[in-house]
Amino acid sequence: MHIAILTFEGYNELDSLIALGVLNRIKTDDWRVTIATPSAKVKSMNGVVIEQMSTLAEACAADAVIVGSGIATREVVEDPSIMKVLRGLDPSRQLIAAQCSGALVLAKLGLLHDIPACTDLTTKPWVVAAGVEVLNQPFYAKDNIATAGGCLASQYLAAWIIARLEGYDAAESALHYVAPVGEKEEYIERAWRNITPYLPAPAPALV
Repeated sequence: MHIAILTFEGYNELDSLIALGVLNRIKTDDWRVTIATPSAKVKSMNGVVIEQMSTLAEACAADAVIVGSGIATREVVEDPSIMKVLRGLDPSRQLIAAQCSGALVLAKLGLLHDIPACTDLTTKPWVVAAGVEVLNQPFYAKDNIATAGGCLASQYLAAWIIARLEGYDAAESALHYVAPVGEKEEYIERAWRNITPYLPAPAPALV
């Protein structure tokens, strides 16, 4: 499985790197998580430089994609060279998630048609202007598309992807690892409360 986190110039470290850390709790041989960038290096909104691990084209062929957030997302959606590549994203064959202003990217790609979204408060007016209903909640998913609003909601996107690809137990284990000591049960309960309504029902046990 390849999970790509789209990360652009001016990216928000919390949005890309929390998801990266949680997703990498899966240690199977075929599990690979990469930072996908449009160039060899990108600099965050706070000056953290990160190197490309995969290209945007490779991300479009991944099993799951998280569209990260940042201070330059409006510039991203106005860049024809980037958007042309991202038109290869296809929810019929891959999980697609967006963190905060990443919802604007999905909206401009036409992937949120008749699907409400979560995003951060700064981005909300732009997503609404793109014709998408914005929900006042941290996480929402429909079929193979999910969105999250607020930097620390990135854990929900990561857990949703793990649950979809590796199962509930794997997702809970990953969340348990990163949860604060003394608050692990409460932390996991809150996460499941936000995510479970948007997950397929577990298959019944065979008798």
